Amino acid sequence: MSKICQITGKKAMVGNNVSHSNKRTKRKFNVNLFTKKFYWVEQDCWISLSISAAGLRTINKLGLDAAIKNAADKGYLNA
Repeated sequence: MSKICQITGKKAMVGNNVSHSNKRTKRKFNVNLFTKKFYWVEQDCWISLSISAAGLRTINKLGLDAAIKNAADKGYLNA
């Protein structure tokens, strides 16, 4: 599975490591991603999501049902 947050759609970015001599080499900025299980009250089941820390804050702010609906509308969640 790729490193993409299922709630916010965040994914790894590409940038440069810049050395002291200003030499640039490619690097990746990965997402703070982890797998977490949630109890979805509306569906009466447990779901496992791969989410970032920002996605977890979104779920805490909006609620699980609203966050999943927003993610599905934007195409981040394959549900």
